[in-house]
Amino acid sequence: MVQFPIVYLNSNDGTGVLAFGEGEKFVFKRNGKIEDLQSFIEQHKGNYLYGYLSYDLKNQIHGLKSENSDGLLFPETFFWNPKYVVNLHKENVEFLQGEKNSESLDFISQFLEEETDQNFHPHNFNFQPRISKTEYLDKVLQIKEQIQQGNIYELNFCQEFYAENVDIPYEFDTYFKLNKITQAPYSSYFKFGEFDVFCGSPERFLKKEANKLFSQPIKGTAPRGVTEEEDLILKNNLSTDPKERAENIMIVDLVRNDLSRVAAVNSVQVDELCEIYSFETVHQMISSISCELKKDVNFTDILKATFPMGSMTGAPKLRAMELIEEFESFKRGLYSGSIGYIAPNGDFDFNVVIRTLLYNQKERYLSCSVGGAITIQSDPEKEYQECLVKVKRILDGINE
Repeated sequence: MVQFPIVYLNSNDGTGVLAFGEGEKFVFKRNGKIEDLQSFIEQHKGNYLYGYLSYDLKNQIHGLKSENSDGLLFPETFFWNPKYVVNLHKENVEFLQGEKNSESLDFISQFLEEETDQNFHPHNFNFQPRISKTEYLDKVLQIKEQIQQGNIYELNFCQEFYAENVDIPYEFDTYFKLNKITQAPYSSYFKFGEFDVFCGSPERFLKKEANKLFSQPIKGTAPRGVTEEEDLILKNNLSTDPKERAENIMIVDLVRNDLSRVAAVNSVQVDELCEIYSFETVHQMISSISCELKKDVNFTDILKATFPMGSMTGAPKLRAMELIEEFESFKRGLYSGSIGYIAPNGDFDFNVVIRTLLYNQKERYLSCSVGGAITIQSDPEKEYQECLVKVKRILDGINE
């Protein structure tokens, strides 16, 4: 079993980046400071850094707390300077960091062998919901009361499905099995220590390219159809659904406000509004917002302005996060956080951790969480069914 950290960022278009090998690490739990992360980034300027940001980083950014059940025990933040970073384009391998030698080439070969081998190992994970359907429906009604009272406009309410006493001896195989199900553009595999992340995310959180910042929130989901005709109907219905559009537009406004805190004057713009994108398991409504950055804005300045992403909180963001802690029954941890990289020139790209299996090998605990936006128009039964649409294909597929 591999002992060093690994990250695979897989675009599912024939390209990806594989980072692996020992290197300096930055890890903190509850007592860490975000300024320490910035110091680590500056100390390693000119190198590739890979890592993740847990949703619960919100606690130090916004002065909040998280005291719900946590079976995963992931650190709040992990970044490291990998020994090797390679660009993968179909069968071509380009070294971006580290040397081409027998150690690196042997590992790349082993990893890519798992990708081409479609003889996946069977699993029998016994997933249980953290809350019952009745509890879920009741909490949606309570959230709608909060909206009726004017406390919030929209809240992203999530639930956890979990399995205990789980052993996963073939981690690469498990990731590629999930990836075959999801085929998502911001897919990733992340391993360090006893922690594994099998991520099939369709959503980008933030990308920085030179002095431009981009965000692409998802709000609005529909299942794929069995036939081409049914699929087109479902796609068109999503595109014109007033509730789904309202959800999306509220988050677009929130993201515009977040970006304005670090943006040059009058540079925030909506590049796409409520566009429909089709993925292997679902249709999604996605908007794209961008801005030009002010001068002298660093990575953690951007995080303080934008994290956590509005698509996973609701609006207004601060009150939504307080109510999420009150209504949800689990600690999100890395779920609805972000995985990505910072390039040597300071550019970066981070996803949203959704459609993801999170695993603690030491605790033998496996988790898959799912949620959706609750608005005044929400029908509790339909919200519950939307959660099942998102999660069922993953939970069933990983056990096939």
